[in-house]
Amino acid sequence: MIKNILRTILVFLIGLNLTAQSFNGYVLYNPQNSQTTYLVDKDYNIAHTWSCNVNGNYTVFLKEDGNLLRQGVASGAQINGAAAGGIIQELDKNANVVWEFTYSAATYRSHHDFAVLPNGNVLLTAWETKTVAELAAAGYSGTSAKWPTHIVEVQRDGTGGKIVWEWHMWDHMIQDTDAGKPNYGVVKDHPELMNINVPSSARSGGPGGGGGDWFHVNGIDYNDSLDQIVFTTRYMSEVIIIDHSTTTAEAATHSGGKSGKGGDFLFRYGNPANYGSSASKVVAGAVHDPRWIKEGRPNAGYIQFFNNVGGTNGSSVVQAINPKMELDGYNYTFSNGSFSPTSHNWQHQCKSNADGQSASDRMTNGNTFVNLSRNYMYEVNSNDSIVWQYNEGPAKAFRYECEYPGIIALLNDPCNITSINQLIKAPIGITPNPSQGHFRITGIDQTSSVDVSIYNLFGQEVLHSVGKTEINNSNLPSGTYLVKVFTGQKAYYQKLVLLK
Repeated sequence: MIKNILRTILVFLIGLNLTAQSFNGYVLYNPQNSQTTYLVDKDYNIAHTWSCNVNGNYTVFLKEDGNLLRQGVASGAQINGAAAGGIIQELDKNANVVWEFTYSAATYRSHHDFAVLPNGNVLLTAWETKTVAELAAAGYSGTSAKWPTHIVEVQRDGTGGKIVWEWHMWDHMIQDTDAGKPNYGVVKDHPELMNINVPSSARSGGPGGGGGDWFHVNGIDYNDSLDQIVFTTRYMSEVIIIDHSTTTAEAATHSGGKSGKGGDFLFRYGNPANYGSSASKVVAGAVHDPRWIKEGRPNAGYIQFFNNVGGTNGSSVVQAINPKMELDGYNYTFSNGSFSPTSHNWQHQCKSNADGQSASDRMTNGNTFVNLSRNYMYEVNSNDSIVWQYNEGPAKAFRYECEYPGIIALLNDPCNITSINQLIKAPIGITPNPSQGHFRITGIDQTSSVDVSIYNLFGQEVLHSVGKTEINNSNLPSGTYLVKVFTGQKAYYQKLVLLK
């Protein structure tokens, strides 16, 4: 009986299916140019759908209150390109539009991805038009109009929205062809700026910048602790970080914000040739879906992304990097012609290949979720074995665990997390977690006795310690465990991930 109770707590606490060790959660996706958004459970059942009033470009997000954020496709748009959107909207569980903001006109349009800030505001990636005359005046040597990238932050305003912050790549260009025009300088001395005449030989993620979509920015994420934004650009084969702590005015300059560098690039990874460096190219082509890995997950704080042709013989891989920061905690180390690191710190070899969007995520149980565009989605455990697969391959898909508040709100707590949480709610903590062989119990009243037990996925006790808050678990294999702490005549439970 005790073992069954422990296993039940472990299932809900960790979010595991004990037979398959798969993530006990849901997948959210909107097929590109479809009006329907799907939420699918681990058993492949459609748990919920939203029948929306406009087609979606594919990016969706489940809010903590159970409402859906999605990017819709604006009709009658005058700018059109890959993954074009133009509308950001929030819908309730019955697909009623709560608020909506259109960002589409003759000279601009949102596209591809968006990121949700902790305050509920939304960051949109967007195009803006520049004429041949404007480009030439800025030192561009090409002969066609372009749509440089910009990012806007949208705040809900009643049933609509308003822009409260923006950043434009156009404000951060450099050129070395005409000393009589703006932004003239030595490109290799300014990696914080985009070369307006970056040679086609340096670009390998797309058709050499053909057409209006100049850089093809296709993914965006936000880091609240740093107040920074990361985005990927397919045509540049790069991952780029900028400062969000600036004002809009500062974002147009080279100073201001926590970094002190205004809207200039703080970090670049993938293709140093774009800024005239001879350092090694490590992203060979298209790159998508950047995201900072969340706390409590393997490689927390790393930036993970989908590298379409980054593996052996041009195969698709998911990679993660740990950018090296300066002592100020906001800027990044640059030496020998490139930022650090100069190659990935972690990699998953995908089970198949994808040349389009695609997505990935790290789960709280240590597993890796991968969505292969136009193929299928799957999840692998720490041994790289497939533990779950769903034969749909939308442009992008997003994974949510059972205890995510939005799942609880939308589906009325389908995994009974609320009642389980009453058992595990505790003033104690475990640090570090993930652990590499040792951890410490925090929040313990030092005058009270303490009894610690560690259980594996099957409810079997694998370690027992009495009177210690410093625990050595180095003799256990990597994996996910349940820690029971008995102190002050009460039992508390915490999840522990052991990585070696």
